[in-house]
Amino acid sequence: MAGDVLPPAPDGAPAVDEGEISPPAAVVVPRNRIVGWATDLGTPTTLVLLRHGETAHTVARVFSGRGGADPVLAPSGQAQARAAASVLAARGDLVGVISSPMRRCRETAQATADLVGLEVEVDDGFAEAGFGAWDGLTLEQVTQQWPTELAAWLASTAIAPPGGESLDAVAARVRQARDRTIARHRSGTVLVASHVNPIKTLVRLALGAPASAVHHMELGPASLSEVRYYPDGTQVLRAFSVAAHLAEHTGLEGR
Repeated sequence: MAGDVLPPAPDGAPAVDEGEISPPAAVVVPRNRIVGWATDLGTPTTLVLLRHGETAHTVARVFSGRGGADPVLAPSGQAQARAAASVLAARGDLVGVISSPMRRCRETAQATADLVGLEVEVDDGFAEAGFGAWDGLTLEQVTQQWPTELAAWLASTAIAPPGGESLDAVAARVRQARDRTIARHRSGTVLVASHVNPIKTLVRLALGAPASAVHHMELGPASLSEVRYYPDGTQVLRAFSVAAHLAEHTGLEGR
Protein backbone atom coordinates (compact mmCIF):
# COMPACT_ATOMS: atom_id res chain seq x y z
CA MET A 1 0.00 0.00 0.00
CA ALA A 2 2.38 2.65 -1.22
CA GLY A 3 1.99 5.93 0.59
CA ASP A 4 -0.34 4.50 3.24
CA VAL A 5 0.38 4.14 6.93
CA LEU A 6 1.20 0.46 7.35
CA PRO A 7 -0.99 -1.73 9.57
CA PRO A 8 0.46 -3.37 12.65
CA ALA A 9 2.59 -6.43 11.91
CA PRO A 10 0.84 -9.75 12.57
CA ASP A 11 1.83 -11.59 15.76
CA GLY A 12 5.29 -13.06 15.41
CA ALA A 13 6.25 -10.91 12.42
CA PRO A 14 9.27 -8.59 12.71
CA ALA A 15 8.41 -5.05 13.61
CA VAL A 16 8.68 -2.46 10.87
CA ASP A 17 11.10 0.36 11.54
CA GLU A 18 8.80 3.27 10.83
CA GLY A 19 11.81 5.52 10.65
CA GLU A 20 12.46 3.98 7.25
CA ILE A 21 9.01 4.99 5.98
CA SER A 22 8.32 8.54 4.88
CA PRO A 23 4.70 8.81 3.72
CA PRO A 24 3.44 12.24 2.65
CA ALA A 25 2.31 14.15 5.71
CA ALA A 26 -1.16 14.70 4.22
CA VAL A 27 -1.80 10.96 3.70
CA VAL A 28 -3.25 9.39 6.83
CA VAL A 29 -5.18 6.11 6.80
CA PRO A 30 -6.75 5.48 10.23
CA ARG A 31 -5.70 2.04 11.39
CA ASN A 32 -9.25 1.05 12.31
CA ARG A 33 -10.35 1.57 8.69
CA ILE A 34 -7.87 -0.91 7.20
CA VAL A 35 -10.29 -3.76 6.69
CA GLY A 36 -8.82 -7.19 7.32
CA TRP A 37 -6.31 -5.89 9.88
CA ALA A 38 -8.59 -4.09 12.27
CA THR A 39 -10.20 -5.75 15.28
CA ASP A 40 -12.37 -2.86 16.41
CA LEU A 41 -14.57 -1.95 13.45
CA GLY A 42 -17.62 -3.24 15.31
CA THR A 43 -20.42 -5.45 14.02
CA PRO A 44 -21.51 -4.50 10.50
CA THR A 45 -24.90 -4.47 8.87
CA THR A 46 -24.64 -6.73 5.84
CA LEU A 47 -26.75 -6.27 2.72
CA VAL A 48 -26.92 -9.32 0.47
CA LEU A 49 -27.94 -7.93 -2.91
CA LEU A 50 -29.90 -10.29 -5.15
CA ARG A 51 -30.77 -9.30 -8.69
CA HIS A 52 -34.16 -10.69 -9.72
CA GLY A 53 -34.41 -13.79 -11.88
CA GLU A 54 -35.01 -13.73 -15.61
CA THR A 55 -38.15 -12.29 -17.19
CA ALA A 56 -39.18 -12.22 -20.83
CA HIS A 57 -37.56 -8.77 -20.97
CA THR A 58 -34.29 -10.11 -19.57
CA VAL A 59 -34.09 -12.78 -22.24
CA ALA A 60 -34.99 -10.27 -24.99
CA ARG A 61 -32.43 -7.79 -23.56
CA VAL A 62 -34.77 -4.81 -23.51
CA PHE A 63 -34.91 -1.83 -21.17
CA SER A 64 -37.30 -2.70 -18.35
CA GLY A 65 -37.67 0.05 -15.77
CA ARG A 66 -40.17 1.47 -13.32
CA GLY A 67 -43.16 2.81 -15.18
CA GLY A 68 -42.84 0.10 -17.83
CA ALA A 69 -44.62 -3.22 -18.30
CA ASP A 70 -43.46 -4.70 -14.95
CA PRO A 71 -43.12 -8.32 -16.16
CA VAL A 72 -43.26 -11.37 -13.89
CA LEU A 73 -40.53 -13.97 -13.66
CA ALA A 74 -40.16 -16.35 -16.56
CA PRO A 75 -40.06 -20.09 -15.70
CA SER A 76 -36.26 -19.88 -15.87
CA GLY A 77 -36.36 -16.91 -13.50
CA GLN A 78 -38.53 -18.81 -11.04
CA ALA A 79 -35.99 -21.64 -11.03
CA GLN A 80 -33.17 -19.12 -10.52
CA ALA A 81 -35.02 -17.57 -7.59
CA ARG A 82 -35.43 -20.98 -5.97
CA ALA A 83 -31.74 -21.75 -6.47
CA ALA A 84 -30.74 -18.46 -4.85
CA ALA A 85 -33.22 -19.02 -2.02
CA SER A 86 -31.69 -22.39 -1.22
CA VAL A 87 -28.23 -20.85 -0.83
CA LEU A 88 -29.51 -17.87 1.13
CA ALA A 89 -31.54 -19.99 3.53
CA ALA A 90 -28.45 -22.12 4.20
CA ARG A 91 -26.63 -19.03 5.48
CA GLY A 92 -28.88 -19.03 8.55
CA ASP A 93 -28.26 -15.36 9.31
CA LEU A 94 -30.97 -13.37 7.52
CA VAL A 95 -32.96 -11.04 9.74
CA GLY A 96 -34.85 -9.25 6.98
CA VAL A 97 -35.95 -9.57 3.35
CA ILE A 98 -36.53 -6.36 1.39
CA SER A 99 -37.66 -6.01 -2.20
CA SER A 100 -38.16 -3.48 -4.92
CA PRO A 101 -41.91 -3.00 -5.52
CA MET A 102 -41.60 -4.46 -9.02
CA ARG A 103 -43.14 -7.91 -9.45
CA ARG A 104 -40.04 -9.74 -10.63
CA CYS A 105 -38.20 -8.70 -7.46
CA ARG A 106 -41.08 -9.45 -5.12
CA GLU A 107 -41.37 -12.94 -6.61
CA THR A 108 -37.60 -13.45 -6.31
CA ALA A 109 -37.57 -12.25 -2.70
CA GLN A 110 -40.60 -14.33 -1.76
CA ALA A 111 -38.79 -17.56 -2.66
CA THR A 112 -36.22 -16.82 0.07
CA ALA A 113 -38.74 -15.39 2.54
CA ASP A 114 -40.78 -18.60 2.36
CA LEU A 115 -37.74 -20.69 3.27
CA VAL A 116 -36.52 -18.52 6.16
CA GLY A 117 -39.92 -17.61 7.62
CA LEU A 118 -39.72 -13.85 7.09
CA GLU A 119 -42.11 -11.33 5.54
CA VAL A 120 -41.05 -9.42 2.44
CA GLU A 121 -40.72 -5.69 3.11
CA VAL A 122 -41.13 -3.46 0.04
CA ASP A 123 -39.04 -0.33 -0.41
CA ASP A 124 -39.64 1.82 -3.49
CA GLY A 125 -36.11 3.18 -3.23
CA PHE A 126 -34.75 -0.09 -4.57
CA ALA A 127 -36.86 0.03 -7.78
CA GLU A 128 -35.15 0.01 -11.15
CA ALA A 129 -34.46 3.26 -12.98
CA GLY A 130 -37.26 4.72 -15.05
CA PHE A 131 -36.30 4.45 -18.72
CA GLY A 132 -39.23 6.45 -20.06
CA ALA A 133 -39.57 6.21 -23.85
CA TRP A 134 -36.92 3.49 -23.98
CA ASP A 135 -38.88 0.98 -21.91
CA GLY A 136 -39.48 -2.20 -23.87
CA LEU A 137 -36.83 -1.38 -26.50
CA THR A 138 -33.50 -3.08 -27.11
CA LEU A 139 -30.26 -1.12 -27.01
CA GLU A 140 -30.05 -1.44 -30.79
CA GLN A 141 -33.52 0.07 -31.20
CA VAL A 142 -32.69 2.93 -28.85
CA THR A 143 -29.45 3.53 -30.73
CA GLN A 144 -31.37 3.80 -33.98
CA GLN A 145 -34.27 5.92 -32.68
CA TRP A 146 -32.58 8.04 -29.97
CA PRO A 147 -28.87 8.21 -30.87
CA THR A 148 -28.22 11.68 -29.48
CA GLU A 149 -30.16 11.07 -26.29
CA LEU A 150 -28.49 7.70 -25.71
CA ALA A 151 -25.02 9.20 -26.19
CA ALA A 152 -25.86 11.93 -23.68
CA TRP A 153 -27.19 9.39 -21.16
CA LEU A 154 -24.06 7.28 -21.44
CA ALA A 155 -21.85 10.35 -21.11
CA SER A 156 -23.50 11.81 -18.01
CA THR A 157 -25.37 10.21 -15.11
CA ALA A 158 -27.19 13.53 -14.68
CA ILE A 159 -29.03 13.01 -17.99
CA ALA A 160 -32.34 11.12 -18.04
CA PRO A 161 -33.83 9.18 -20.95
CA PRO A 162 -36.79 10.96 -22.56
CA GLY A 163 -39.54 10.84 -19.94
CA GLY A 164 -37.32 8.79 -17.64
CA GLU A 165 -35.05 9.09 -14.63
CA SER A 166 -31.36 9.99 -14.46
CA LEU A 167 -28.93 7.65 -12.77
CA ASP A 168 -28.09 10.47 -10.36
CA ALA A 169 -31.74 10.49 -9.28
CA VAL A 170 -31.60 6.71 -8.89
CA ALA A 171 -28.49 7.03 -6.72
CA ALA A 172 -30.18 9.58 -4.46
CA ARG A 173 -33.14 7.33 -3.66
CA VAL A 174 -30.95 4.22 -3.39
CA ARG A 175 -28.82 5.98 -0.76
CA GLN A 176 -31.96 6.80 1.21
CA ALA A 177 -33.26 3.22 0.93
CA ARG A 178 -29.86 1.88 2.02
CA ASP A 179 -29.80 4.16 5.05
CA ARG A 180 -33.37 3.21 6.00
CA THR A 181 -32.46 -0.45 5.78
CA ILE A 182 -29.34 -0.07 7.92
CA ALA A 183 -31.28 1.92 10.52
CA ARG A 184 -33.96 -0.80 10.77
CA HIS A 185 -31.60 -3.75 10.83
CA ARG A 186 -28.44 -2.64 12.60
CA SER A 187 -25.79 -5.36 12.94
CA GLY A 188 -27.94 -7.84 11.00
CA THR A 189 -27.86 -9.45 7.58
CA VAL A 190 -30.59 -8.39 5.17
CA LEU A 191 -31.49 -9.67 1.73
CA VAL A 192 -32.30 -6.91 -0.77
CA ALA A 193 -33.91 -8.11 -4.01
CA SER A 194 -33.41 -5.40 -6.59
CA HIS A 195 -32.27 -4.58 -10.12
CA VAL A 196 -29.17 -3.86 -12.18
CA ASN A 197 -28.86 -0.12 -11.58
CA PRO A 198 -29.70 0.03 -7.85
CA ILE A 199 -27.34 -2.86 -7.06
CA LYS A 200 -24.49 -1.45 -9.15
CA THR A 201 -25.07 1.91 -7.46
CA LEU A 202 -24.71 0.36 -3.99
CA VAL A 203 -21.51 -1.36 -5.12
CA ARG A 204 -19.91 1.75 -6.59
CA LEU A 205 -20.86 3.78 -3.50
CA ALA A 206 -19.19 1.16 -1.30
CA LEU A 207 -16.05 1.41 -3.42
CA GLY A 208 -16.08 5.19 -3.58
CA ALA A 209 -16.13 4.90 -7.38
CA PRO A 210 -17.45 7.64 -9.69
CA ALA A 211 -21.06 7.57 -10.82
CA SER A 212 -20.00 6.49 -14.32
CA ALA A 213 -18.67 3.21 -12.86
CA VAL A 214 -22.17 1.71 -13.18
CA HIS A 215 -21.56 1.47 -16.94
CA HIS A 216 -18.52 -0.75 -16.34
CA MET A 217 -20.09 -3.58 -14.33
CA GLU A 218 -21.97 -6.66 -15.51
CA LEU A 219 -24.57 -8.13 -13.18
CA GLY A 220 -26.26 -11.41 -14.08
CA PRO A 221 -29.85 -12.42 -13.31
CA ALA A 222 -30.27 -13.95 -9.84
CA SER A 223 -26.62 -13.16 -9.02
CA LEU A 224 -25.55 -12.29 -5.49
CA SER A 225 -23.43 -9.40 -4.27
CA GLU A 226 -22.63 -8.43 -0.68
CA VAL A 227 -21.72 -5.17 1.03
CA ARG A 228 -20.93 -4.64 4.71
CA TYR A 229 -21.57 -1.34 6.49
CA TYR A 230 -19.64 -0.75 9.72
CA PRO A 231 -20.71 1.60 12.53
CA ASP A 232 -17.87 4.05 11.77
CA GLY A 233 -19.04 4.49 8.17
CA THR A 234 -16.62 2.03 6.54
CA GLN A 235 -18.20 0.21 3.58
CA VAL A 236 -16.75 -3.05 2.29
CA LEU A 237 -17.62 -4.97 -0.87
CA ARG A 238 -17.32 -8.69 -0.08
CA ALA A 239 -18.75 -10.22 -3.28
CA PHE A 240 -20.05 -9.11 -6.66
CA SER A 241 -22.30 -10.87 -9.19
CA VAL A 242 -21.71 -14.36 -7.78
CA ALA A 243 -23.64 -16.97 -9.77
CA ALA A 244 -22.13 -20.29 -8.65
CA HIS A 245 -25.42 -21.23 -7.00
CA LEU A 246 -27.07 -21.19 -10.42
CA ALA A 247 -24.53 -23.52 -12.01
CA GLU A 248 -24.96 -25.92 -9.10
CA HIS A 249 -28.72 -26.08 -9.68
CA THR A 250 -29.30 -27.64 -13.11
CA GLY A 251 -27.16 -25.21 -15.08
CA LEU A 252 -29.22 -22.04 -14.57
CA GLU A 253 -26.35 -19.62 -15.21
CA GLY A 254 -27.72 -16.11 -15.68
CA ARG A 255 -27.69 -14.66 -19.17
